[in-house]
Amino acid sequence: MKTVVVTGSAGFIGGYIVEELLRRGDRVVGVDNFSKYGRVTKSYDNDPNYELVVGDVKDVDLMTQVLEDADHFIAGAALIGGISYFHTYAYDLLAQNERIIASSVDAAIAAHAKGRLEKVTYMSSSMVFESTDRWPSKEGDQREVPPPLSSYGFQKLAVEYFARAAWDQYKLPYTIVRPFNCVGIGESRALGDVEIESGNVKLAMSHVVPDLVQKIVRGQDPLHILGTGDQVRHYTYGGDLARGIVATLDNPVAINEDFNISTATGHTVTDLAEVIWQKIKGDGSPLRLVHDEAFEFDVQKRVPDVSKARDLLGFEATTSLEDMLDEVIPWISNAIEIGAI
Repeated sequence: MKTVVVTGSAGFIGGYIVEELLRRGDRVVGVDNFSKYGRVTKSYDNDPNYELVVGDVKDVDLMTQVLEDADHFIAGAALIGGISYFHTYAYDLLAQNERIIASSVDAAIAAHAKGRLEKVTYMSSSMVFESTDRWPSKEGDQREVPPPLSSYGFQKLAVEYFARAAWDQYKLPYTIVRPFNCVGIGESRALGDVEIESGNVKLAMSHVVPDLVQKIVRGQDPLHILGTGDQVRHYTYGGDLARGIVATLDNPVAINEDFNISTATGHTVTDLAEVIWQKIKGDGSPLRLVHDEAFEFDVQKRVPDVSKARDLLGFEATTSLEDMLDEVIPWISNAIEIGAI
């Protein structure tokens, strides 16, 4: 049994990662300070192979202590949100996330020097390809195309430089994983979310799937979407994402490599809205759209090349958009009823 430390373990993606690790028989130590959602209950809280450390990842001494007995470290903690976050918290996304990654790597360097920590798995983002002019975006493009314009995308690119620099100077092995548009349950209203007017609905979440589901459940018609609706996204199920991340841990071909972790199937925002509309309405009523002004950093195309993960890891994200929504829509509907969103 190996011990894996996961920072951000109480978060949306972190929850899927912890569940996948426990499923494969690992001992998991989660670190979270509940700064995003407040204290939350997870299905694995009472699992005998799970331990939660409530603390701030920016505390280097704490992280050094936590990593002393770790075989793997998944550095998942970050200040993160939807498109409105990029504007509302432009400085905090840069400053806080830099402090988080610096303290994480400082502690990992110390733990690896003692001989047990095998590798750090860094959570990057598809936003490193924010300024790309080539699709699909393949691993390596992020070092050739112009840098991201948003502070969030720029900082996620910096995470990748931290990974490579720690290897260059301290020989700390790494794997970089880049999720694309994760979809799943567990994403609630964050403590720092700012409500945004969208037609006759005020929303405090700005990821496209929960936003559209909320609007339709609340009866919005016509449905408001940002921009033209032609934006292309590859929606990836949280469980698939977790499988892809965990598949890199002990695979020697993943050492000092980077991987796009995503489904190979893309959809426009209009396609997405149509599927959600029909699933919730179920009466064949036509979808009518109102196009609100897009945010500045609303990337028009996020299209990943997923061949590297398939060829080297044997990993493919296989959950369809329809199946994801069959899980997510009831969860969000219930969260609306109880006031969690």
